[in-house]
Amino acid sequence: MAETKTNKGCKVLLVEDHPMFREHLGQLINRDLGMSVCGEADNIRDAMRLIHEKQPDIAIVDITLRGSSGLELLKDIKAQGLPLNVLVLSMHDEELYAERALRAGAKGYITKNEASTEVVKAIRMVMKGEVYASRQMTAKLLDRLTQKRTPIEFAGMETLADRELEVFQLLGRGKSTHEIAQSLNLGDSTVETYRARIKDKLQLRSAAELYLRAGQWVREHGA
Repeated sequence: MAETKTNKGCKVLLVEDHPMFREHLGQLINRDLGMSVCGEADNIRDAMRLIHEKQPDIAIVDITLRGSSGLELLKDIKAQGLPLNVLVLSMHDEELYAERALRAGAKGYITKNEASTEVVKAIRMVMKGEVYASRQMTAKLLDRLTQKRTPIEFAGMETLADRELEVFQLLGRGKSTHEIAQSLNLGDSTVETYRARIKDKLQLRSAAELYLRAGQWVREHGA
């Protein structure tokens, strides 16, 4: 666990692949007298370089990065034993992502919809050694953890790897293989491989059934 520090001089690293949203976050953070953005990155390689160079106190990491996932960055940080607090940022209001992020070592989970009003508060909480999650997300996580059984139509979701879950949700939004490949900076064949794995794990028989299940998941979970 990263050492708890005060907000005075808190250095924040932004790892987000959308320049305009990254700029917006930077303005919110730099506006606070106790915080400042010390670096920005949109991929894992640059993020790791900046972590070593700038030694930030906290990193705000988007789930979806250029060519990879923020969850992979979390795993790299944890594997190297780096004393860095991480607040995960996502467009997904989805407890399954939040649970995976927290298990991977994140100290908080914030959606992009709430970031404009909550990001400074979230940073302060994490730097005090607390875990940040919105009331809505906390309720969802508790409900998920206390569920006695999973509806059969969503059985097997926990078996999906992080990238497979990301592809599954994009399918649920009606994205084609090529559109998903462009969004995640992957090859079409790689996305097809993920689709095949998802079908196998969820025991689905056809592409139509896969799209149906993914669409249902998105509708049910607001992902």
